[in-house]
Amino acid sequence: MRIGELSRRTGVSERALRYYEEQGLLRPERRPSGYRVYNDAHVSAVRRIRVLLAAGLSTAQIVDVLPCMVDDNGLLTPSCPELGDELVKHRDRIGEAIGELEATRANLDTIIAGDRRAG
Repeated sequence: MRIGELSRRTGVSERALRYYEEQGLLRPERRPSGYRVYNDAHVSAVRRIRVLLAAGLSTAQIVDVLPCMVDDNGLLTPSCPELGDELVKHRDRIGEAIGELEATRANLDTIIAGDRRAG
């Protein structure tokens, strides 16, 4: 299938698919004409990439993680034992960022409340 069909089947723009290729996430076959040729495995790969992006991983991280991810009845699971530890660290970093944002919001709420009393 060509890039337009992959885009339709995955709901991902052609531009994003080209970006995934530039980042090393997809490796389509190339015809002599230069056209990219994709198969059903690429459809699955794009779906895994989208899940990992939604989980907060960067494309650079996904390049490393993707070979170790398997689709287990609709759920992505790591097949490499060391990957679980890395994902836990990533989740913990996200938790820390959430904590910092909540503290920032609380500080802003205090400032807003003080402004309302002064007005």
